[in-house]
Amino acid sequence: MAHPLDWLESNAERRRSEGLRRSLRPRTSNTDGIDLAGNDYLGLARDKRVVDGAVQALRTWGVGSTGSRLVTGSTALHATLEEELAAFCGAEAALVFSSGYTANLGVVTALSGRGALVVSDAHSHASLVDACRLSRSRVVVTPRADVAAVDAALAARTEARALVVTDGVDSIDGGVAPLRELHAVCRARSAVLVVDEAHALGVCGPGGRGVLSAAGLAGAGDVVATVTLSKSLGGQGGAVLGPRAVIEHLVDTARTFIFDTGLAPACVGGALAALRVLCEEPDRPAAVLRVAQELAAIARAGLAAQVHSAQEQMPLEGPSSVTGSAVVPVVLGSPVVAFEAAGSCLARGVRVGCFRPPSVPEGTSRLRLTARADLTTAELDRVRVVLHEVLAEITEVRP
Repeated sequence: MAHPLDWLESNAERRRSEGLRRSLRPRTSNTDGIDLAGNDYLGLARDKRVVDGAVQALRTWGVGSTGSRLVTGSTALHATLEEELAAFCGAEAALVFSSGYTANLGVVTALSGRGALVVSDAHSHASLVDACRLSRSRVVVTPRADVAAVDAALAARTEARALVVTDGVDSIDGGVAPLRELHAVCRARSAVLVVDEAHALGVCGPGGRGVLSAAGLAGAGDVVATVTLSKSLGGQGGAVLGPRAVIEHLVDTARTFIFDTGLAPACVGGALAALRVLCEEPDRPAAVLRVAQELAAIARAGLAAQVHSAQEQMPLEGPSSVTGSAVVPVVLGSPVVAFEAAGSCLARGVRVGCFRPPSVPEGTSRLRLTARADLTTAELDRVRVVLHEVLAEITEVRP
């Protein structure tokens, strides 16, 4: 009789042959090399003020929160972070979760359920996709940023309640959702708009307040936002922001809030310190976008010499000339090519993201470069050299 896990080896071999095998690559604590793969957009993960905030919270409250938020896991520090985060983003109230993933699961499932419709953008993050699956609602998936398709789905609904969920900034291609148009449709059709601001907080909008703020929708009574504390704020955790009635409903019903251990105090203290740095230094978000524009220019220039010869071989695609976020994609097509290119960059001292299916659609595997406010001119010059060398190697080895 076959072993019940024999199928794992054949599955692993198939993924290996398709260039989709994944492995962990633990990094060391030294800071050698240039990081264009992480999400530390504001360069605050190692900032002394942020580290001190985490250490002070650790010394005051201990290592863990000791329980769920409804038992012993809520500290005065959690409450302070929620108050200051809501005030910064222009929301009525906020609720901190253990991660951005659990925040998305919590809010979507708590606001939907049987008898509701959820309209989800096709590029929604995996956490939103999973939230839709767990919601027990009817789910309609619409093409990326297709406002007309969203309107049609809402117009055809028979359910009493409806949510429209989208990433404010696409984590894969860096595009910004058409929030004003989506909100107009939601308001006309009596639906709630839920926006994941994970890649927007600290980067987009006035002072880094996010794309909802940029669209003039911060604090709207029919809009809910989610954020992560693990990107621009350099730590870990997530939060939901919106009308106080929504936050109170989540405390009563969100399973990923009720049944999960509260975010560790050190993470809360670090995020609070980072938020205060952002308030004190409002020019940091603009610095991120300037670096993103430079990275986009570097990528386009690196591809320019190869595009003509590569067009018949693989779908090389450079980033847009207008970069409104920290995410800069370089589409290479083949997962094997993307993986090898990322490895070549790393060998030269530049760490870049490598995105392959199922993170991206078939045929669109890519390098993903992420901008940081603290990248220096010398580092950008080195990135230019490395990226151009690696892209040239790719076209040379293609048949």
